[in-house]
Amino acid sequence: MDRSDKQHILQHHHQQQRQQQQQLSLAKCARQPCNEWIFRDVPSDIIIEVSGGTFPLHKFPLVSRSGRIRKLVAEHRDSDISTVELLNLPGGAEAFELAAKFCYGINFEITSMNVAQLCCVSDYLEMTEEFSKDNLGSRAEEYLEIIVCKNLEMCVEVLQQCENLLPLADELRIVSRCIDAIASKACAEQIASSFSRLEYSSSGRLHMNRQAKCEGDWWIEDLSVLRIDLYQRVMTAMKCRGVRPESIGASLVGYAQKELTKKSSLWNPSSQVKVDLLSGSTGHEKVVVETIVSLLPVEKLAVPITFLFGLLRSAVMLDCSVACRLDLERRIGSQLDIATLDDLLIPSFRNAGDTLFDVDTVHRILVNFSQQDDSEDDMEDASVFESDSPHSPSQTALFKVAKLVDNYLAEIAPDANLKLAKFMVIADALPAHARTIHDGLYRAIDIYLKVRITSLPFQFFLESCIVGHSDSIEKLLMSTVFSHGTAREILSHINQTDFGGRLVLILVMKHLPNHS
Repeated sequence: MDRSDKQHILQHHHQQQRQQQQQLSLAKCARQPCNEWIFRDVPSDIIIEVSGGTFPLHKFPLVSRSGRIRKLVAEHRDSDISTVELLNLPGGAEAFELAAKFCYGINFEITSMNVAQLCCVSDYLEMTEEFSKDNLGSRAEEYLEIIVCKNLEMCVEVLQQCENLLPLADELRIVSRCIDAIASKACAEQIASSFSRLEYSSSGRLHMNRQAKCEGDWWIEDLSVLRIDLYQRVMTAMKCRGVRPESIGASLVGYAQKELTKKSSLWNPSSQVKVDLLSGSTGHEKVVVETIVSLLPVEKLAVPITFLFGLLRSAVMLDCSVACRLDLERRIGSQLDIATLDDLLIPSFRNAGDTLFDVDTVHRILVNFSQQDDSEDDMEDASVFESDSPHSPSQTALFKVAKLVDNYLAEIAPDANLKLAKFMVIADALPAHARTIHDGLYRAIDIYLKVRITSLPFQFFLESCIVGHSDSIEKLLMSTVFSHGTAREILSHINQTDFGGRLVLILVMKHLPNHS
């Protein structure tokens, strides 16, 4: 079935739904002022006040349909009540006007934009079959079940309307029915799409063409309009229904980019993050980040690693929960070998005197990488992120990450606030066999020492190292350089580079006899 056939079927399906909608809905009528649709020749005998709106109406049409208004009028029969205030009526004056029109027999259209209001207001006003046959409650429920729950887009529209009708919309199961319908519809669409992607290989075996575009994910953009709490419930239902992790991931990426546009620089590591991003309300963005992280599929490649780093930058900046940040660090660590240098350059959002980049977070990521299991069988299992018995990554992944770490060290080395201990802990985060060539590590140490040798205090500090009064630089060379190469290799390297000048050469020569 080609794309044009699918579009024809979809159009025919929507046309049938529109015909059903016309059969169930009341005739369309433009909204009119109250005094234009009530009985003009009969004086009003009751005034209904709803959320600041005032409706001069008549008791008979109201009490014939609404059990609540009937009880209120009956309770004040002796006092000849003329004004009734309906407190906390769901949907406010707009919803009550539709209910009042229904009581007066005035036609209007039930749509996905008002059906949730009608369900809630009919429940509040007790407009049920007990008081009148074919009442507003049953009409709205019929439309919800037969029309809305058969259409994913309409379900999303109803959920949007429910945002201001909670918790009543939940109690009436409007929300849960729409969520179940969305999850079922998306799952069915993906199953149908999967069949269209089946093809035979050259050996005659039937397999899934993963390169073909998935036509069953058209709903992703539709869901991005939902509020985060309802979006979370929809995604949870979809995961339970078995919607593909890649589709869940694509939806999460789209939703995050839409909701976190004010923090867009966090998704572009090459851009300069400004301090004023910290100002203003960040409560909503914090909830969005923590919720999206909780919804991430356990499969490694369900979302791009760049997206994970973007979430981590947001989590650090917004001061999200520790559990949220650790979860992201574990996920990133499990696939660090496909990361780039720009990914690792996470800005530091702490005190002004801190390092430019968040070195502590990168160190934790490196620890997670060193402990993760590289076997393909475990990649798609939750234990990749939650295992209490970590394993070692492959040698290929180690080589890639070692090169990445050396480039990272060279990038952060010029930072004047970078302490020696932090530099060393990053350099030593990987095992010795991760590097077969140490030029990148030497280069990073070159940069670190050169920046500090330019100052006179450092020269005194270095001289004191040589005479034994301080061992910081000796520790740097001993634990970092000497542990990754022989004395001959180190001396050969120093002869080719300006490794901090003559004083550093003297210091290195001091240790060569012990490391030949």
